[in-house]
Amino acid sequence: METPDFVQEKLTEWGFNELVQRFEDEGIDTESLYDLGHEEIADLISKVGPRARFKKRLKLLKEEQNSTNLVPVNYPAQEEQNSTNLVPVNSPAQVFPSTSDTSDKGKRMLDFPGESSNWQSPTRKRRRDTYPEEAVLCDVKDIMSFVQQKIPNQDNKLNKFLKKKITDLETDKRELVGVFGKTGAGKSSLINAVIGAKNLLPSGSVSACTSVMIKVEANKQNQNYVADIEFITKEEWKDELWSSLNFLRDNADQENRQEEEDDFHDTEEKLSALYGEEWKNKSPENLMDNKYFKEIQEFLTSKKKTLSCESAKELSAKFMKYTRSDSKDGEGKRWYWPLVKCVTIKVPNNDLLQHVTLVDLPGNGDRNKSRDNMWKRLVGSCSAVWIVTDINRAAAEKEPWEILKSASSLMGNGGECQHIHFICTKSDVIEDLESDDHSPAAVRALIFKKNMQAKEQVRKEFSKLPEVKKHFNEECFQVFTVSSKEFLRKKCLDSDDTEIPKLRAFLQALNDCHSETLNYVSGAFGILSLIQGARCQEGADKRADVCKDLKEKMKHELDEVRKPMHKTLEAFEKCLSEGVEKSKGSCEKVLKSFLHPRNMKGGAFHKILKCVVENGGTYKPKKGKPMNLNAQLASCLTDSIDEEFKKTFPNEGKCGPFNGALNNFSLDTEKLIKKYKDVELQLIFLKTEVEKVKTKLNKLIRERKKTIYSSLMTTIEEIMQECYDKAAGFRGEGSLKNMRDTIEKHVRDAKNIMFERAKDEMMNQLRDLMEEILEKLKKTMQESIELSLNTYGDSIPDVTVELQMVKSHNNELKGSPKEEP
Repeated sequence: METPDFVQEKLTEWGFNELVQRFEDEGIDTESLYDLGHEEIADLISKVGPRARFKKRLKLLKEEQNSTNLVPVNYPAQEEQNSTNLVPVNSPAQVFPSTSDTSDKGKRMLDFPGESSNWQSPTRKRRRDTYPEEAVLCDVKDIMSFVQQKIPNQDNKLNKFLKKKITDLETDKRELVGVFGKTGAGKSSLINAVIGAKNLLPSGSVSACTSVMIKVEANKQNQNYVADIEFITKEEWKDELWSSLNFLRDNADQENRQEEEDDFHDTEEKLSALYGEEWKNKSPENLMDNKYFKEIQEFLTSKKKTLSCESAKELSAKFMKYTRSDSKDGEGKRWYWPLVKCVTIKVPNNDLLQHVTLVDLPGNGDRNKSRDNMWKRLVGSCSAVWIVTDINRAAAEKEPWEILKSASSLMGNGGECQHIHFICTKSDVIEDLESDDHSPAAVRALIFKKNMQAKEQVRKEFSKLPEVKKHFNEECFQVFTVSSKEFLRKKCLDSDDTEIPKLRAFLQALNDCHSETLNYVSGAFGILSLIQGARCQEGADKRADVCKDLKEKMKHELDEVRKPMHKTLEAFEKCLSEGVEKSKGSCEKVLKSFLHPRNMKGGAFHKILKCVVENGGTYKPKKGKPMNLNAQLASCLTDSIDEEFKKTFPNEGKCGPFNGALNNFSLDTEKLIKKYKDVELQLIFLKTEVEKVKTKLNKLIRERKKTIYSSLMTTIEEIMQECYDKAAGFRGEGSLKNMRDTIEKHVRDAKNIMFERAKDEMMNQLRDLMEEILEKLKKTMQESIELSLNTYGDSIPDVTVELQMVKSHNNELKGSPKEEP
């Protein structure tokens, strides 16, 4: 089929000769040219710049054809096209400069649909269901990329400022949902059911590896299922090999406690997975031979390994050896999970994962330092946590509650978690039917009864956890009873009864990109307003007055932000001073309970204390509660500030003396626009700039508060490391006593400075945060005021059309006006 002359003529006229053949191959004629939507254009033109220019030309062509009443498609099709681009045909913002003398006819034609009593703007009528905000965001990003290219590359303050502001608009917000649960609890089946990928994560008889973190997110690049595998470094594995072989040697043929038995078998399993039986008679140096890593050259070169498949099932089979072991898969096969830090799985065509990442996490971190640091970082970044356990043991099972208790400070004051979901799986399993009635209705009734009982028991158990409730109130805690099997087969329960749809709805709400899209579009609207305002000469005589008003207002507002922050610093000083005195007084008690535990023989504790000093004060058994001497020494300090910290830095991030004071900052631009109408465009920019800098600073507060909260224990760790290193060197007879004596002497000698230094470090970080917020707020707005009101843009392009288009999108997203006649 030949490309119609009209399409070829337009492509040539617009400078797209290279696209003529592509359009011909796709069978695009005059009618389908007008029907091209956002996705079709993206498929035809891969590069952002040319795509933005093409879309602009096509929009102008449509308006020109409308104005001459020669649109070669029927009205509904035209309505659909305008819907796709979120630009109403009759929107005042879309009246482009006329290209002929038929503008009066055009205006009558554009107004004609409004004469129908039941006609509404197609954009507003179907804003939420027909036009996804992703399309709006892509459209505006294309526009801003095109504008950025049009700004001349001159050594000019305003031009550089504008280019930087456009670059700074780029944002990709991702919400993390951490998924905890022991092997066999049903985590994999739950994740597969929730995201609608039945065969993605392997489950069932396959033995799980608890040390590998698995992230599941959207693949936005192509239609394949992809796994990116990140390895620990060669040096880290060499250290782990050395300590593992020493541990096995020291514990061979000895009578061990259950925790040590678990650790012994765990270490053997790890080495056997990678080396088979060969590790038993070889040195660490021999086991680092490259022949063991032939399949994973990426491990040797510290790169990621990427697997890509067309189906979830195929990918699952390929990546399994990097996350788990399968004893049924024959002898001699290598399993590489001991070398893996994290696997990121990317799923195509999944709306729930567009801005959400699910992370399958081990319960208590890892003995490998690299994996443990990543675990802490991920747990601290979760905005929600799912704790998964079998419904039949939900309240009585110790492990899920231990996970919650041990990670609560990392998720709460030390993180950004706002939701804890306790998910009871396998709710469809009824072990003993109480009657002879096995009908679906009777089974369903029994399931409901069991679910209600489980929810009540779990809520009661949560209410008994004071260490968790310090960080989270009961509104943050929800219980779900789910059945992944019943969700798929619907034998006794409807889909809604399985509560999988509730979890999906939660992810959908978390996934809502409205705020990020609005932030980007609003920022783009502000920048385009500034560009257009800088081209105008109007209001030059009033700009000095506007600057003066703005600077006076900013000085007052900065003082209003400073006051509550400064008051909070005084409160922290008082709390920490009390914590220091309590810490000094509790040292002996902490040392006695940690170094001389009851019900543990000297030989057994010797091995544990050896692990403690070799791992910087911590011991993480495969099962059971972790031991952390640093955390115990810092406990009085953290207890002293927990309540004040929660008030100061709530995870909701909307109130408190830092976020709240910042969110109240305003330059009152709406009022100034009424007073200085000639500089309205510049004031619109400043209004959006205030919102943008507040958003950035709120993110800064969210990240910095994690470092501030952990600073107490970090300081203790640093001061204690000297005695751990010394204690780790003891060998042979009397080594347990020597280790104990070394730690006790160090703590007693250091206690008068250690806790004071931890307090000072936290106070310094709080002051630094306050000063940085005020400085960035002041500097950003001063620069924006100076450049927007005291600079003229003779060389910058005319963006009238782009400003109108983005303004239309901005109004749509803000929902104003809600309806048009």
